[in-house]
This record gives sequence, structure tokens and C-alpha cells, in this order.
Amino acid sequence: MAATPAKPGHHELSEDDIQRMRFRKAMARKKRKEREAEGEIKELNITAMMDMMTIILVFLIKSYSASSVTVTASEDIRPPVSTTRLTPKDTVAITVTPRFILVNDKKKLELLPGMKVPEQAMAGKLIGPLDEALKKEVEKIKYIAERNPAAPFLKEVSVIGDKRIPYDLLSAVLYTAGQNELENFRFVVIAKDD
Repeated sequence: MAATPAKPGHHELSEDDIQRMRFRKAMARKKRKEREAEGEIKELNITAMMDMMTIILVFLIKSYSASSVTVTASEDIRPPVSTTRLTPKDTVAITVTPRFILVNDKKKLELLPGMKVPEQAMAGKLIGPLDEALKKEVEKIKYIAERNPAAPFLKEVSVIGDKRIPYDLLSAVLYTAGQNELENFRFVVIAKDD
């Protein structure tokens, strides 16, 4: 048989050339798939996300400033105004209104007109019902402090009082608090606008 002449523009490929072309196509296909796979997220990196959430949480906690002492707004109590910049701390709170003495917003004693303590509630300068309530609060704080070193007993008390409190009543309240190991007094005031 005679060889047929090749058509112009076409040449025959050897078996080696065909193998090389197949190899190149396979390699190109493999590289294309690898490039596409790099863009995909096959699994979620939870560690990086937890780090990010922790940083956001710390930022929010630091930027959120709220006072830990709550004062119930009423006509009975009008705290004095001050220019202090200190922030309140979470402590035992004694509230003295013209009608009541409260410990952590629970009524412990009803006052007589003129902000006077009933005689049967007094033992010298010690106010009996206030003394009992503070003993319970101090026991609770000490119990927590024994089990949690991050919450030590700092012997602090916040006094939220009306600006009209007579000195002898304030003195008796502070004396009673001092008899219950609450010797660091903080007076809650309203910050004066500049």
C-alpha cells in the first residue's frame, strides 16, 4: 500500500506527543481544581472565631460603664449633689429615706416623723433592726469570700441617703454599720453636671 500524502496544515502526531498532550491537559485540569479548592472553606476554624469573640466581649465589657448601685427614684429620697468622678462599687447598700431604713432595697425599719428612730429599736447608738440585717449581709459576703478569692470581703458599705438626714440618724446608721465590720463608708451622691 502506498502512503497517502498528508493534507496541508496537518501533520501526524507521534504516540509520545499524544501522551505529552494528555499529561499537560491532566496537569492543567489538576491545577485548575486546586485553585478552585483553595477558594472554598472546607471546615470552620473555631479557635480563631473564639479568639475574635473573646476580644469583642472584652471590648464591650470595658466600654460598657454602668453603676452597680441602684437608687430607686422616688420623692422620698433626694441624694446630695457632688462633683465626684468615682464610680460606685457593688457593696452592701443602706438606704435612708425620710420614712424608712432599707438594706439592699428591703425595708428594715420604719422611721417616725422628723426622721427619728423609734426608741424600742435603739440600743444606745445601735439601731436593732439594721444591726440584724447587716449581720446577715456580712455573713453572706464572708461565706462567698471564703469560697471565691476573686470576691474578697472589703468591709465596704454604700450609704444612699436623703440630703435632709439629721446628723444623729446618720451617725447611728454609721455606728451600726461599723459594729458589723463595715468600716469603709461610701456615700452615694448625684453627679453634678459641668
